[in-house]
Amino acid sequence: MALGKVPGADEVGGDDGVFAEINITPLTDIFLVLLIIFMVTSSVIVSSQTGGGAKAGLKVNLPKGGVADVVPTASDLSIAILTDGRLVLGGNVVSSDELKQALAEARAKNPDTLVVVQADEGVVHGKVVEVMELAKTAGLAQLAIGVRESKK
Repeated sequence: MALGKVPGADEVGGDDGVFAEINITPLTDIFLVLLIIFMVTSSVIVSSQTGGGAKAGLKVNLPKGGVADVVPTASDLSIAILTDGRLVLGGNVVSSDELKQALAEARAKNPDTLVVVQADEGVVHGKVVEVMELAKTAGLAQLAIGVRESKK
């Protein structure tokens, strides 16, 4: 905001009035520059996500915890992940290498084996993704996440 004397006040009547003027041109320039910056960065972010990042992961619909839409069979493989990160397969604690071997054996028996990952609520998300990637690497593409039914 600029303060100054009214133009021509000294010449006409000697009135020393003060005027206030808001110059919005610099403000408009700043907003236009910010708009351009946001447009450029948002287009870069969108293009980087559609590159390899979004297609590299698994597409998983998060479970609602309602009625189960997957009916388990005897040939399915159920893997439990405990809060401390231990893997349980068939009631026995196994290592990652033993799990890889069991997944390969399941693939050899039936390529359509469903892998059900049952993770405790306190398990780190990365551990669940690691188990799912092990199954995917072994050639088992049918994956499910075990949930408990929600109370109605």
